[in-house]
Amino acid sequence: MIKIAMIGGDGIGPEVCEQGVRCLEALAQRHGFEYKLQRLPYGGERVLKEHVVITDDEVAEIKANYDVIYLGAVGRPDVPPGVLERGLLLKLRFDLDQYINLRPVKLYPGIATPLAGRTSADIDFMVVRENTEDLYCGAGGFLRKGTPHEVATQEMIATRMGVERCLRYAFDLCRTRDREKKLTLVGKTNVLTYAHDLWMRAFEEVGGEYPDVKREYHHVDACCMYMVAKPQIYDTIVTTNMFGDIITDLGAAITGGMGIAASGNLNPTADAPGMFEPVHGSAPDIAGKDIANPIAAILSMAMLLQQTGLLKHDATIQAAGDELEAAVAKVCPKFEGKPLDRPGISTTKSRIWCWGRWDRMMRRAMLIAFPENRRQDEREVDGIAWLSAMWPCA
Repeated sequence: MIKIAMIGGDGIGPEVCEQGVRCLEALAQRHGFEYKLQRLPYGGERVLKEHVVITDDEVAEIKANYDVIYLGAVGRPDVPPGVLERGLLLKLRFDLDQYINLRPVKLYPGIATPLAGRTSADIDFMVVRENTEDLYCGAGGFLRKGTPHEVATQEMIATRMGVERCLRYAFDLCRTRDREKKLTLVGKTNVLTYAHDLWMRAFEEVGGEYPDVKREYHHVDACCMYMVAKPQIYDTIVTTNMFGDIITDLGAAITGGMGIAASGNLNPTADAPGMFEPVHGSAPDIAGKDIANPIAAILSMAMLLQQTGLLKHDATIQAAGDELEAAVAKVCPKFEGKPLDRPGISTTKSRIWCWGRWDRMMRRAMLIAFPENRRQDEREVDGIAWLSAMWPCA
């Protein structure tokens, strides 16, 4: 049994999440596992009505009653910037000690990349981002605010415990990947001579326990250049909170854009729920217009199942996540030449029932990808059950 707290959030968040839930429904039937999903009302609408984002008691309730959080997106123009980001996203990450942010940087076949001559064989690496320290701790303040002599400080925090547990997770992950088994630390040791000195020393010391994993170090500016010029050199990257935030968005840009990027916020100890979310924002200008692309939310559901299955030692749940990711990869070639951020494709049931463009494209792609599952009337696909649940029109 997986107990899921779904926070659709704002803008397109709820509508793309519902597509992930349809996938979940079909995969549960196909693989024979049970789940319980509760939709929670946290987001901008609640802030405007009740003047509260999420309380400590509500976070404690999530921690006590759920295995994992499935998040859509937060942010709306009538809520001041930072209220939802700090009050919901960062609060959940910190209070639930989701100290790993896991971001795949993977170019699926058929998806366009701005990097000339690069294919899916060249771009396939993982970024492990420390998720609860660094500049995101909120340490700092103002002196003489609002005057010509104002001073603002923002403190970069690195603890040996926080750094080491992140590094150990990255080394363990790198060991399991069917790649080069090379872990690259990304930092700025020549300028950030205190915090990143700690990172480098811990990297070398912990790395001594992993003789089978090759170690490299890149300055963050060099990493950005290499991600564009020669992304094939990366297998697994481990980095700080701030730098991870920046380079993973670059990673999304070289693999099709924010419309396909997924992420996981993990508590690998399983002491508290993790949280999985598409990387894109709430896109309020297209919310409710039936043109949002749900692939990132679907891949986030795949990550949710993979990581939850791993933590629960449940191979069935993990296999369901693997199947969902593989199914997305199978149909991606049908999107060749189409933008994935705002492709004008359908997510809502009303458009699906009238054969929206998204539905037609996906069904035709699935019939090509899995011809053995073609039914006599050639209108329904059964082999990848999540598809028929996701687009249930006749």
